[in-house]
Amino acid sequence: MTSANTSPPATPLLSVVVPVKNEAGNIRPLIEEIAQGARSYAPFEVIYVDDGSTDATQKELADIRKEFSWLRTLHHEESCGQSAAVRSGVNVAKAPLVITLDGDGQNDPAYIPALLSVLEAGGPNMGLVAGQRVGRKDGSFKSWQSRIANGVRGKILKDGTRDTGCGLKAFRRHVYLALPYFDALHRFMPALVKREGYEIGYADVVDRNRRAGVSNYGLFDRLWVGIMDLAGVWWLIRRRRRVPKIQEVK
Repeated sequence: MTSANTSPPATPLLSVVVPVKNEAGNIRPLIEEIAQGARSYAPFEVIYVDDGSTDATQKELADIRKEFSWLRTLHHEESCGQSAAVRSGVNVAKAPLVITLDGDGQNDPAYIPALLSVLEAGGPNMGLVAGQRVGRKDGSFKSWQSRIANGVRGKILKDGTRDTGCGLKAFRRHVYLALPYFDALHRFMPALVKREGYEIGYADVVDRNRRAGVSNYGLFDRLWVGIMDLAGVWWLIRRRRRVPKIQEVK
């Protein structure tokens, strides 16, 4: 277990944003893994966004915050969805680099250094590094849903990404905040980051089994509801104007 740190935190180099809803049984083990995965980027902060949980998630986070000064928590009074939770976390993040991962434990924080390495190697023009899951643990039906959704999205948006549903992503905070916000934004980030003129990087990550609880997403969340969003993103890309390269004259 990572030792407690009660000293005042320095300005973080990395912010890790974790959206959660009814994940009380997964919080402590995942936080300890995140601390290990992010340790080479200290000082870091971890921001948990409780998206209207009705279980013991809020109490669990309050208890753990007493142990770790780098843990911050936000709470939505009612559930607003994963994209809203991610945006809330990124809005208050203090670091220029952000990692997101799902709160169910299926995304392994051990891949944090790998994603950040690709992001940093790409230089300022690398806006996003997307985790690409291998060894999916969602079961055959959900994996089929994801393959269909990713296939349709890829053919329409041509974003070059085989798996936009992976919660493990690394990006520059200012790039994210420049994106148009809408529900399900997290599933279209590669296409929208490319629209802003940035490059996209990728890193294979091994999926894990959920430790506790059940998924908050079903068939309609993963596929059919996204059809209107897909049409909207396609329209945004078609309407994109040239992004100017700006240099200050001295």
